[in-house]
Amino acid sequence: MLNSILLLFGNLGTTELLIIVLIILLLFGGKKIPELMKGIGKGVRSYKEGLDDVKNEIEKPLKEGVKEAEKKAEKKTEDIKSNE
Repeated sequence: MLNSILLLFGNLGTTELLIIVLIILLLFGGKKIPELMKGIGKGVRSYKEGLDDVKNEIEKPLKEGVKEAEKKAEKKTEDIKSNE
């Protein structure tokens, strides 16, 4: 997907980019652009937090399973040592 975006903008020259920036400035104004960027930043941050939450939800049962397996292994080791 990133490659297709780069290809889309790869054919634009400096003049075209300046025209696009000027149009954005005219549409939103100088005061609205920082607010717009702030909103986009909050959205990206929220998206990343959501991804982290999902990752933690997936990894949590795995970590608990590893801890249980370690406890069982320790108990078996103790049982073996006590039988000797």
